[in-house]
Formats: sequence, C-alpha cells, structure tokens
Amino acid sequence: MAKRLWMQRFARWHVWLGWLIGVPVVMWTATGLLMVSRPIEEVRGEHLRKPMAAQPIPPGTQLLALPPADNVTEITQRMRGGRLEYIATLSDGRKIAYNLSDNRPAGARTPEEAAAIVRRNIVGGEAVEVVNAFTADAPPFDFRRPVDGYQVVLASGTRVYVEKATGDIAAVRTGWWRVFDFAWGLHIMDLETREDSSHPVLILFALLALVGTMLGCVLMFRRRRAKTGP
Repeated sequence: MAKRLWMQRFARWHVWLGWLIGVPVVMWTATGLLMVSRPIEEVRGEHLRKPMAAQPIPPGTQLLALPPADNVTEITQRMRGGRLEYIATLSDGRKIAYNLSDNRPAGARTPEEAAAIVRRNIVGGEAVEVVNAFTADAPPFDFRRPVDGYQVVLASGTRVYVEKATGDIAAVRTGWWRVFDFAWGLHIMDLETREDSSHPVLILFALLALVGTMLGCVLMFRRRRAKTGP
C-alpha cells in the first residue's frame, strides 16, 4: 500500500516537472541537434581559408638578435609576403608584428591592407563590400575578442576579422556560424553574452530535468493492474 502511494506521488511530481521542464528539454535537444548537424570546421569557416605554404627564410638572411624587453616574453621570426618579420609576444598574450628591415609595425595598419589580406587568404575574399575598424574595448558581438582589428564584410555575408597588430586572420564568421552562435546561446540560456555556461538558471533547470528523468525511470517499474471485464 505504501509503495503504491509513493508511486502515485512520483507520478504526480513527474507530470508537474514535465510541464515545467518540457520547454527547456525540447530547446536543449533541438539546439544540440542543430549544432552537430555540420562539422565544426565548416562552422568556423576553416574551409574558406586558402592553404598557405610555409615561406622559409632565405639562406644567408641576416637575422636580428632581439633580446626580449620587460613586457616581451617571446620573439619569433617569419617570412610573409616576401618580407621578413618578427613577432613579439607580450606578457598579456598579445602579439605584435614588425618588419625586420625598418623595425616598423607590420600588421594591418589600414583598412586597405586588411582587405588585401582577406583577398589573398580567403576563398571569395575578392568580393569585399566594406571594412570596419574596431578597438579592443568594443569588438563586434560575433568576434568577442579584446584586440584591435578590422571587420571585412564579404558579398556572401561572411565576416572576416583581421588583427591589426599582426595582420593575421583571427576569425571567419559565416552565416551558419551566426546561426550556431544563437543556438549555443539558447543551449546555455545566455543570449546576452553567450559565454556563461554555468549560471543559476541553467543549473536549476538541469537539476529539475535530472530529477524528472530519475522519476520517470522509477515509474517504469510501476506495476499496472490488468484490465478486466468487457
């Protein structure tokens, strides 16, 4: 008798929890399915990056012995576009490229240089529509990295982000990436920043979903009376 009463209680709780967590569970399932429907490499736009052959430093090139400064943790050298550059990594993780010939910054110093970098390195990069500069304290929402750079918008709607200090392509944001990003925001219940995957609302609904699932598993073992009569 006591077992049956508890099973009846579990059944009621399960129904009420079902009404409460039904929408989040459907949302988690749908957004999860959407996010795994395409390879992550395609989402990140890696298929749009042109393969770049390594440029070896010509034999006999005079390399500079550059001792790290107070805020420089590492210095590396590379060939790019036929020019010898060195990359200084700062203590805060930022990187800055310099020309070895004149010790001047070698990144994307103008919107025109940023557009040229995209044309050389991105499939369809010839169709540049607009180039927008931004600062580290106000990056575009679909970039969300604290660096100075340029947003290069292509005719296809793809947005390519070029770091000003190094001239490197930091990110490629396709239309599908923006759909993925919105789904991720729904999935973690954080549409404002889409970064916080551990907050009270998400934890509460996840806990309720776990309790509801466990109740459902218990109710699977409930014995039902066979119907009799006509």
